[in-house]
Amino acid sequence: MVADNYAAHKPPAVKAWLKENRRITLHFTPTSCSWLNMVEVFFGIITRQAIRRGSFRSVKDLTAAIAAFIDAYNDRCTPFTWTKDADELLTKISRPKPGRTATNGTRH
Repeated sequence: MVADNYAAHKPPAVKAWLKENRRITLHFTPTSCSWLNMVEVFFGIITRQAIRRGSFRSVKDLTAAIAAFIDAYNDRCTPFTWTKDADELLTKISRPKPGRTATNGTRH
C-alpha cells in the first residue's frame, strides 16, 4: 500500500489491522514528492469545476456529471508536470527538516 502521510499508520485501529494483515506492506512516498499529490490536484479541479455548487438528485446524476467533466477535461487538458527534476527532489528529501524523519528508503 502506498501512502503519502507518514502518520497514516499510527492510529491504534490501523496498527491492529496491519498486525492482522501481514501481507500488506506500507510504502511511504517522500513528503511533497508524491504522485498522489497530482491525484489530489486533479480531485481538487473536479471539486471546484464540476461538483461544488452543483445540485445532484442522485448518485447516478453525480457520477454522470463527473464523467462528463472528465471527458471534457481530457479534450482540453495538458499533462501535469513536475517543477523539479529527480536530482533536485532526491537532494531535498535526503535532508529532512528538523524534527522530521526521512521516509525515503524506509520499510514500514
